Amino acid sequence: MHTLKNEILTVQVKEHGAELASIRKGSVEYLWQADPMFWGRHSPVLFPIVGSVWEKRYRVDGREFELGQHGFARDMDFTMVEGSEDEVRYRLESTEDTLKKYPWPFVLEIAYRLHGNMIDVIWEVSNPGNEDMYFQIGAHPAFNYPDYDPQTVERGFLSFDRSEGLECIRIKEKGCVDAETLYPLDIPADGLLPLTRETFDKIDTIMLQDGQIGSVALYRTDRTPWLKLSFEAPVVGIWSPPGKNAPFICLEPWYGRCDRAGYEGDYRDRDWVNLLAPGERFSSVYTIEIA
Repeated sequence: MHTLKNEILTVQVKEHGAELASIRKGSVEYLWQADPMFWGRHSPVLFPIVGSVWEKRYRVDGREFELGQHGFARDMDFTMVEGSEDEVRYRLESTEDTLKKYPWPFVLEIAYRLHGNMIDVIWEVSNPGNEDMYFQIGAHPAFNYPDYDPQTVERGFLSFDRSEGLECIRIKEKGCVDAETLYPLDIPADGLLPLTRETFDKIDTIMLQDGQIGSVALYRTDRTPWLKLSFEAPVVGIWSPPGKNAPFICLEPWYGRCDRAGYEGDYRDRDWVNLLAPGERFSSVYTIEIA
């Protein structure tokens, strides 16, 4: 575990999965603490896929591979390559075992930079191979509801940097989506979308794609700000475990998403797949801001 600290925040990161494990402001913990009764993770990094491939199988040039939900990086030990009080960087490289599940060599670096009341989460993916590489990457941070009471209905509010014309898609079956049916996300006039203990019971995940939003903020039940995520990712997922009355919500910027239900085409032709030519590097950052 590596600790980042300044006069406002204390942040901890694990080498296993290069996973963000704690965000504290004073005595208050903002990040979910991985109670397996609800969900045993804090903030896994999703690589080399986001979500599920259909029937947990995908194809590349006629070869078939098996890969579980969200890929394998979240379950591997990274190597810390840099560490200080305000920044830490981890690296994961392809192995003989990963090449059996995912046929492209890669170098994945994940860094966390603390400044003021904000944490930058930095992803860098490099292609050290001799062929084009295809991948997805995404975030899955879980944040504690600020006013959680299992006996009450209200959980707070969400706010986006756009409040009109938002449309989402939903999971259809086996963790994959119906990409053709769009559901309006109706935002009240005050710009705050109410969250309740039943919000995710029927819809599982709210998915906004095509770069519809660039930020999402979580508000307390009294409508005061709690935290905010800012990003340039083209797809965003919002999730809490259905039917569990869970004490947290996940706000997830993604460069990719799960398959369409029934998809059996080549991996290269999946929705929202990123291409890296040999020697190229992909870089991205999203920022967590604590109110």
